[in-house]
Amino acid sequence: MSRLMRAAVLCAAFASLAAPSVAIADDYVALGDSYSSGVGTNSYTLSSSCLRGVYAYPYLVSQQRPNTSLNFVACSGAVTTDVINNQVSAVNSGTEIVSITIGGNDAGFASTITACTLGGCTSQINAANTYIANTLPGRLDAVYSQIESRAPAATVVVLGYPRLFSSSGCLGTTGISSSERVALNDTANRLDAVIATRAAAWGFAYKSSISAFTGHAICSSSAWLNGLNIFNTTESFHPNRNGNSAGYAPLLRQIIG
Repeated sequence: MSRLMRAAVLCAAFASLAAPSVAIADDYVALGDSYSSGVGTNSYTLSSSCLRGVYAYPYLVSQQRPNTSLNFVACSGAVTTDVINNQVSAVNSGTEIVSITIGGNDAGFASTITACTLGGCTSQINAANTYIANTLPGRLDAVYSQIESRAPAATVVVLGYPRLFSSSGCLGTTGISSSERVALNDTANRLDAVIATRAAAWGFAYKSSISAFTGHAICSSSAWLNGLNIFNTTESFHPNRNGNSAGYAPLLRQIIG
């Protein structure tokens, strides 16, 4: 090899060593309802209309993981059709991670709890259970099919809803009897089972939040869930900041690292 060629090879080698490696960020899209937008954390600086904030688990995870680019489109009050019409367009072939909580509003869970606080809610609970068994599976399939078709190579993590209540009552459960609390927890179990089944059918990872939140229900000494707040009802019956950071964020990271 000539002296000139050796010099050229050495220059190329040094250049490759000196050039900084550029890590490509993981493209993460967070879809869903208030349980993903961060309702309950009392901070909505990212979107006042959708109640998205920096204490929500998607934002926390994006900050914890190096080289993670978050497209945060979850919105308070969203049902499955809202995800299809307004959110899933954020998912594309370059998306590598998707997280979602959806289905609770379709089943009328929030309005059912409101009915419980104001009076009897047996009929509403029965209607929610019927919807969960008969209608919700198809609604979930419609959402999951859109995610799958748009980002077939993405890691999709479907997160479930916790049981809100323990056996104890307090100001946070005002108006909700002990038997209604048991019935509402049973509805949460049914919702959990249906979402898990449909997520598995699409090959998505499912993380139930029921075990993670056990011991942290409303009225517990270390509650991760807000009870009834008559001064700010929006915050009621949603995960607080600990529920997002110590509850949901670790569940998502168990899948995506």
